[in-house]
Amino acid sequence: MERLLQYLDDLDDLFGAIGLLAERLRSLASLAGTISLLLVVETVGILLALSEPPLGLAIVTLLFTALMYRVVTQPGLARRQHYEAV
Repeated sequence: MERLLQYLDDLDDLFGAIGLLAERLRSLASLAGTISLLLVVETVGILLALSEPPLGLAIVTLLFTALMYRVVTQPGLARRQHYEAV
């Protein structure tokens, strides 16, 4: 009976290790997706600014306004970021 429990414990450890590996792979895939999305947005922004400067400026102004609105309406977020930077 004790041998069976040892096998079940080893099996539980194996599934736990597989779960930790899967979580690490999911985190890595999420990071890769975020980086690629940021690179695409940056490239499109540069191309837009070079081809249509007034439109690029208008979009940057709208994005900056949205960012400022988010910071003002969520004061806890700004405070938390300030303390993390210090």
